[in-house]
Parts: sequence; C-alpha cells; structure tokens
Amino acid sequence: MKTFAISDLHLSFQCEKPMDIFGENWANYEQRIMDDWNARVGDDDVGIIAGDISWAMRVPETVKDFEYLGKLKGTKIIVRGNHDYWWSTITKVRESLPAGVHALQNDSVKIGNVVYCGTRGWKVPERYQKQSGEDKKIFDREVIRFEMSLQDAKKKMAEDDRLIAIIHYPPFNSMRDDSPFTALCEKYGVTSCVYGHLHGKQARTEALTVKNSVKYYLTSCDQVGFGVVEIN
Repeated sequence: MKTFAISDLHLSFQCEKPMDIFGENWANYEQRIMDDWNARVGDDDVGIIAGDISWAMRVPETVKDFEYLGKLKGTKIIVRGNHDYWWSTITKVRESLPAGVHALQNDSVKIGNVVYCGTRGWKVPERYQKQSGEDKKIFDREVIRFEMSLQDAKKKMAEDDRLIAIIHYPPFNSMRDDSPFTALCEKYGVTSCVYGHLHGKQARTEALTVKNSVKYYLTSCDQVGFGVVEIN
C-alpha cells in the first residue's frame, strides 16, 4: 500500500469560481489531476486531500464535487481547509461523502499499517509578529484539535505502524521555525506531515522540508504540477 497526497483542489462544478482566472496553468486542471491520480494511485492505495476541497458554501452544493472525489481511485482521506465553508458538523460531512472517503476531525483512521490524523491548522506567525486576539484564539484551538487527533491515532497504532499527519496550513512560518504543530509532530512520532494552502509564484515552495527527522510535504496542486505526491 502506498500513500499519495495533493491539496487545494478548489472544485467548483456547481458554482462559478473557475480557477483559471489565476493563470493558464489552471486550465483543465481538474481532469489533469484525475488523470494523474488514477494513473498512479491503485485501488489499494491511499490518497490524501489536505483541505480546500470545494468552493461550495453548503453541503448540497458539493454533490458534483464529491462525485469527482468518488471517481478517484483508492481510499481518500480529507481534512478541512480555510475555504471549505460547506464543512459543517462532522456528522453531516460524513453523511454526504461518497464511499471510500474519510473526513478527519479530532480523530484518526488506520489503513493497513499506517494511521492518518490531522486538522485544518492556522497561520503560524512570523518571527517577531504578534497574533491578533482572534488569530490566537483560532490558532490555540487548532493546536488542541491537532493533539486530540494525534492522541486518537496513538490508541490505534501497533508497534511497527507509521503515523502520517495532515494539516491544511503550513505547520511552520516562512523561516521554518519551530511551532506548536511541529512540536506535536515530534512528540507523537509523526514520520511525515502533509500540508497545502500556499499558492502562486511567491509561495515558499520547497516540496519537501525535513525538520527534526519529520518530513513535511507541500502538496498545493499548482505547486506540484497538478499531480499527486507520493508520501514516504
């Protein structure tokens, strides 16, 4: 069993939010992602989508976007992104998803010898930058949710299992400084952490960052050529 990842699909089959307004590289990107995914991901593999899945505002508007997810091979695991406004209660989300798609929220899922956990996260402040009161409130809450997910994962792990974390926002700032998210990855023995959120030519775009033995994979679709990334 292999694990692949991508993020920030921003699907909009039921709403008018075409992504090609951000550049010609987005033209026909949905089909390009599907073609690459289904050529590389097998039925027994796992595909992670690390947030910003759909532009829909409400669950009923996600039907065609979720039909797209259902056509992707393998078992899919998703977390919420900052633009997933349709994501309401986790019960409603899970009821709306097609078979073979797992949504994580404060918990984890074990597939084979790998346990997957994660959360949305929030922007890690730059050096000497002070968070606003609202940002700090959301940030602290996401740190708690991340640890809840990691704690749930640890309960499911056997001795030789791997632990893969998923977070929509980068778990560190632009200088790759330590953060509560990276500290939790190290505390719980995460081997690889998948993240997204970053777009455009100005994004800090290292595909792989290794920090204190944890591998951090950037998977924003426009940063990885609209193809899945294998997670090792």
